[in-house]
Amino acid sequence: MRTRTLPTRLTALALALLMAGCAVGPTYRQPAMDVPVDFKEGRGQWIPAAPADALQRGPWWQLFGDTQLNELASRVEISNQNVAAAVAAYAQARALVAEQRASLFPTVTLDAGANRSGRGGGGGSSKSYQVNIGGSWEPDVWGRLRRGVDAARAGEQASVADLAAARLSAQGELAADYFALRGADVQRGLLDETIKGYQRSLEITQNRYTAGIAAKTDVLQAQTSLANAQADALTLERQRAQLEHAIAVLVGQAPANFTLAALPGWQATVPAVPVDVPSTLLQRRPDIAAAERRVAAANERIGIAMAGYYPSLRLTGSAGLSAASIGDLFSASSLVWALGVSLAQTIFNGGATTAQVAGARAALDEAAARYRQTVLDAFAQVEDDLVALRILAQQLTLRQQAAQAASQVEEQVLNRYKAGQVGYTEVITAQATALSARRNLVQMQADRQTAAVALIQALGGGWQGI
Repeated sequence: MRTRTLPTRLTALALALLMAGCAVGPTYRQPAMDVPVDFKEGRGQWIPAAPADALQRGPWWQLFGDTQLNELASRVEISNQNVAAAVAAYAQARALVAEQRASLFPTVTLDAGANRSGRGGGGGSSKSYQVNIGGSWEPDVWGRLRRGVDAARAGEQASVADLAAARLSAQGELAADYFALRGADVQRGLLDETIKGYQRSLEITQNRYTAGIAAKTDVLQAQTSLANAQADALTLERQRAQLEHAIAVLVGQAPANFTLAALPGWQATVPAVPVDVPSTLLQRRPDIAAAERRVAAANERIGIAMAGYYPSLRLTGSAGLSAASIGDLFSASSLVWALGVSLAQTIFNGGATTAQVAGARAALDEAAARYRQTVLDAFAQVEDDLVALRILAQQLTLRQQAAQAASQVEEQVLNRYKAGQVGYTEVITAQATALSARRNLVQMQADRQTAAVALIQALGGGWQGI
C-alpha cells in the first residue's frame, strides 16, 4: 500500500514546495529622470520618457517631396546590410526567449537498447532488451527560471528597438548623403555657369590686351580665376562621386553598378517643423527604448543571481521495460519504474553567490545610468536641431540678400571694366565675392535639409502618425 501512494506523496511534496516558493529579487521600476519642464526651443513640454518605439512613424522621408529619395529609402530596409545584421540579431533574441521558456517545462527522454553477453569456455550467451522513458523537471520555486525568461524577453524587445535604430540610422544617413549629393549637383551647375562667365571675361581681357588697352597682368588674373574655378569643379566632382558610392552601399549595391543622374536644377525642400512638436515623440526613439529594456533585463538578472542563495528542487521519474526476449518485453511483469525528489543547497562557495549578486546590482546601475544618459542626449539633440533649423532659416534670408547684391556688384564692375573705368583687380574681387555668395547660398539650403533630417532622427522618425 505504501508503494502505491509514494508517487502521490512525492507529487504533493513538490507542489507544496512550489506553492510556498516566491520569486526573489527586486521588482522592476523604470529609472527616474530629472527632466526640464518645457523646451528651450519650441513650445512642446517634456514628459517622462517611456518606450513607445512601436508607434507608427510613417515614411518620414516623403516630407521632402523627392521621388528619387523615396525610391532609395524604400530599398534601405530590404538591401542594407547593417539592417540585415540587426534583423538577424533580433532572430537570435527571439530564439533565446524560446530557449529560456523551454526551461519552465519538464525534459522527457526515450531510449532503447539490446545487449548480448556471454562467457568463454562454452558458457553460452544471453540477450536482454530494454525500453525506457524518463523525465526531469525543476520547479521554478524561487523564480529563477521565470526571471530568465523575462530577461530574455526584455533582450528581445531591446533587439527590436536596435533593429528600428539601424533602420532609422541608415535611412537618415541616406537622406543626408542624398541631399549633399544634390547640393553638389547644384553647386556644379553654378560653377559651370561661372566658368563660362570667366571664359568670356578672359576673352574680353585678351582682346583688350591685344588692342593695347589692358596690361598682361589682367590676362594672367583672368586665367587664374578660370583655372581656380575649374579646379573647384573637379573637387565637387570628386565629392559627388564619393557621396554616390556611399549611397550605393547604403542601398546594398556595389558602387560600380550604381549611378544617380546629375540634377543641376534641383530645388531643395525643407518640411515645416511644428513649433509645438510634443516631447512624447522622444518616446519613439529606438535607442531610448533599447536602453530602457536593457535596464529591465539587468533587473531580472539580480533575481537570477539571488536564487543561488536558496536550494534547488528537482523531480525525476522513469519507467522502463526489460526482458530477455522481444516477445516478453511488453508484458506487465517486465515494467520497472522510479520516482524521485532531490533538494540541493550550496553550503559554501567562497562568496561566489554574493559576488554574483553584487555584480548584477552593479550591472543594473550601469544600465540605468546609460538609459538616463541616452535620454539626456536625446533632449540635447532635439534642442540642437531645433535651434539649428531656426538659425539656418534666418541665415538663408541673409544669404539670399548677399548673393543678389554680390551678383549686381559683379555685373556693374565688369561693365565699368569694359568701359575702362576700373582695373581688372576689382573685377576679380567682385567675381570671387559673387561666386562665394552663391555657393554659400546653395550650401545653406543643403544644411537646412540636413538639419531637418537630424531633427527627424532625434525625434525617433519624424512627427507623423501622432
